[in-house]
Amino acid sequence: MDAALSYSSANLSAQSKAIIGQHPGKNASGLHAKAREAAEEFETVFMTTMLEGMFSGLKTDPPYGGGHSEKVYRSLLVGEYAKEMTRSGGVGIADHVYRDILAAQEGASQ
Repeated sequence: MDAALSYSSANLSAQSKAIIGQHPGKNASGLHAKAREAAEEFETVFMTTMLEGMFSGLKTDPPYGGGHSEKVYRSLLVGEYAKEMTRSGGVGIADHVYRDILAAQEGASQ
């Protein structure tokens, strides 16, 4: 769980630095779109981490379940659940991260 959060924080930090480093006057709507995309990606990673914990206790039937391939497909399914939840409005993390990115961008341009 900690590895996913540290990855997402590093990824968000790299994306926000790339967004902040660009000149805001050139294409503000493009910067806002990139900031929104980074915020939604952060929420998706967070939701994936939360859902993985929820699914980790599920047991499978021995004849048809279990094994390495089920772990792989379950992680892919959980990732898709998280993406769809974020697209549907999520839990509001993306909105807060988006505002923070824009505030950091405005602070960097001054």
